[in-house]
Amino acid sequence: MQKQDNNAALRNLSALVDFSNLVNSSLDLNFALNNILLTCFGKFHTTKGLIALTNENGFFELKTSKGISSKIVDAFPEVNVSDVEENDVLNHFLKENNLIIKQTIQSSGGITGLLVLGSRLTGKPYEKEDLDFLNTVLNVGITAIENSLIVEKLKKVNRNLDSKVNQLSSLFDLGKEFSGILNVETVGKLLVYSLIGQMLVSKYAVVTCSNNEISILENRFEEKGLRNYLKECSTSIFTKPIQSSELIEKHKPLFELGIELIVPMQIKNETKGLILLGKRNNNLEYSKSDIEFVSSVGSLAVISIENARLFQETLEKQRLEKDLETARNIQQNLLPKKITQLSNIEIAAYNSSARMVGGDYYDIVKLDEDNLLMAVADVSGKGVPASLLMANLQAFLKSICKQQLALSDATNLLNDLVAENTTLGSFITFFWGVFNNRNKEFTYVNAGHNPPLYVKNGRINKLKKGGMILGVLPTTVPYISETIQLEKDDVIVFFTDGITEAMNKNFEEYTDERLEEMIEKIYIDCASDILNKIKLSVEEFTLGADQSDDITCLVIKVK
Repeated sequence: MQKQDNNAALRNLSALVDFSNLVNSSLDLNFALNNILLTCFGKFHTTKGLIALTNENGFFELKTSKGISSKIVDAFPEVNVSDVEENDVLNHFLKENNLIIKQTIQSSGGITGLLVLGSRLTGKPYEKEDLDFLNTVLNVGITAIENSLIVEKLKKVNRNLDSKVNQLSSLFDLGKEFSGILNVETVGKLLVYSLIGQMLVSKYAVVTCSNNEISILENRFEEKGLRNYLKECSTSIFTKPIQSSELIEKHKPLFELGIELIVPMQIKNETKGLILLGKRNNNLEYSKSDIEFVSSVGSLAVISIENARLFQETLEKQRLEKDLETARNIQQNLLPKKITQLSNIEIAAYNSSARMVGGDYYDIVKLDEDNLLMAVADVSGKGVPASLLMANLQAFLKSICKQQLALSDATNLLNDLVAENTTLGSFITFFWGVFNNRNKEFTYVNAGHNPPLYVKNGRINKLKKGGMILGVLPTTVPYISETIQLEKDDVIVFFTDGITEAMNKNFEEYTDERLEEMIEKIYIDCASDILNKIKLSVEEFTLGADQSDDITCLVIKVK
């Protein structure tokens, strides 16, 4: 009897040695698990069994089975490792399928797995010696299992590393590609191609947002639904990646379009666009690494999109500046290139626009040998609109001068022409006068303009006679002219409100009073010196502040 026991022990030991050599000869997990099951089948004469291993979440995950139908395999319950002994669902599953042996696979780290075996073909129960042998097999096999699991993890890590290396290489190449593109549509296509290749998607959309306006660069979803939802839902609410579970909860219309991932494209934490991706062709979920890659590509793309937009704005600005420079040259040509001088007066004039082009205007027109017309105007507003109205005024004035009308009648006609050609809210303050060189008379009409300062014997008078500003209404009340007799050393200073309303850095105005005080001190000088001193005074007053309005000044002095 003792000899038989010794022989059995030797056979078991030999079997265990052979099993150990076999199971540790490979680092393949399935090889190790299958050999554990086959060893048990051979020893215990059973034909069905399974092995489940503990997953990352602490639940048993079925890894291999033999002699069990796929239907039963699919019905294997979800069991927590800590509940393996008393789990009613598991015990019912085992009893129902005649699986009578349930043995945990232990390692130094705790429960690593679970082995289940069916009844023996001989009908005999499993005895204590059988269970001891089974434990020994599992103790030997656990080393192979753990080594195989480590190898599986290393393979997974290597796959992830390879994927990361490929993604980083792609990002590096894409960074160089994006940096050289200054066309938004091309950026969108490159972004889409990179995502199709890496994420294996066939449904996608790329959306940009600028000044609260949505622009769809690329789209393979139903566009009407996408555009309607994003129109109602500001892209600013998308501040982090959103996957399908959150989409169902918060943005169901987008999920119903087939969108499973939304990644915002941001610059300095401000969402400038969205990448929307559908289901992957390989049916895999988007991993954390995938989302990081999409986000990185999106960051490269949105910077390139922003650069393209800024580049286009710069080009447009340059074109506009070129057009404005041309307009400025044209406008300057509308002003007198050379000031006509008569024997009995000195004339000096100055014009400066607050912008590239302006709405201030002055003109000096020789009507005949004895009469010289001088005009100053200020069109409402500044910039291009004012300059266009000023050009119209100049054309009207030149035309009317040739008709040899009385100054008051000419003003009536001028107002009617301006009123016909201005939009609501536009108007012109205007002053003009004719100097007769033979008798030194000055006839003028003031159409709502700042009254020129007429200096006679050191006293200032204001030339106010005329009527309403030009362009508000057609002439209903005729304009009135006035004629004054000028004498030697009399001075008249024409100006626009760009002088009196010029502001310093403390937002204080130059004022009419300051101008009048200045002229009372300098009226004895020649016309050009008077003009230069007015300019200097205004410049000193506004030092450090931007020019706020167009400035025009014209000075005449009687000889």
